Amino acid sequence: QVQLVESGGGRVQPGGSLRLSCVTSGIAFRMYLMGWYRRAPGKQREFVASISTGDIVEYDDSVKGRFTVSRDNAKSTVYLQMDNLKPEDTAVYYCKAELAYITPWWGQGTQVTVSS
Repeated sequence: QVQLVESGGGRVQPGGSLRLSCVTSGIAFRMYLMGWYRRAPGKQREFVASISTGDIVEYDDSVKGRFTVSRDNAKSTVYLQMDNLKPEDTAVYYCKAELAYITPWWGQGTQVTVSS
């Protein structure tokens, strides 16, 4: 059974930091492109960051310089370090596991709220 379980969300003041984790099971983690997405209230889900099997990273322009994605293949886990958070970062954050020609897997999401 495939599972992606996000954690680390919460409420933080503007300028604060959070570290999200996504622990996976049931997949050959090191073979998957791992991504982070978010859905803000009233908006569609959007790309945040991704990390390839070769540790090539990509970021949406809105988070460049503030967010850092990383992975630990030994723990089958992907992380998203979020610094200098802004109110517009408020959203439910999801991790995604992608492999060519296979339907991607999604986690259930973790809520991040940035508010003073």
